[in-house]
Amino acid sequence: MLQIQGFVFNFASENTYILYNENKNAWLIDPGNMNEQETKAIEGFISENSLRIEKILLTHAHIDHVLGLQWAFDTFKVPVHMHKEDQEVLDRLQASGMRFGFSVEPVKADIKYINEGEILDLDGEKFKIYHVPGHSPGSVVYHNEDQKFMISGDVLFEGSIGRTDLYKGNYDQLIDGITHKLFILDDETKVFSGHGNPTTIGFEKQYNPFFK
Repeated sequence: MLQIQGFVFNFASENTYILYNENKNAWLIDPGNMNEQETKAIEGFISENSLRIEKILLTHAHIDHVLGLQWAFDTFKVPVHMHKEDQEVLDRLQASGMRFGFSVEPVKADIKYINEGEILDLDGEKFKIYHVPGHSPGSVVYHNEDQKFMISGDVLFEGSIGRTDLYKGNYDQLIDGITHKLFILDDETKVFSGHGNPTTIGFEKQYNPFFK
């Protein structure tokens, strides 16, 4: 049975997640830790639960979701999984930092590109990848059908969707992707977003104002 632990980090109140199982194997998703206190929160949880980080996953590469990426790669020395369409976004990290008034070094890590329909496996627990661009060109969602949950990044929020006024954002593309890829899933599917509270597919289909 998979467990999920969330952390709220950095200036954007970004949700970083750790997925783990009874074997103590784990994935770190969207490491947004940007200071020593936030990093210690992750390290403490991993240590207390004797977890082994096997993969680092990105839902997308906007700055608030990758502020701890270099630390994560240097610490756990495992590949970073992301969609190739967001490589350009990751490469713009320094410029993004300057806009927010702080400096960020370019990320140097082992990057593995993932694609639509690919399956990632955590000790038999399978996650299907959906490419849902519009918030960023390479935004992906990780969906576990058996336990009915997904990590949606900034694609879908409780009562909202990801911003589409950022670099290479596309409103129509995002709405289409959510409608035809996510809203066809089981209504009970829990959605762990990149910001804010969890929600469900059924709730968003009924109440999300962007789909009225």
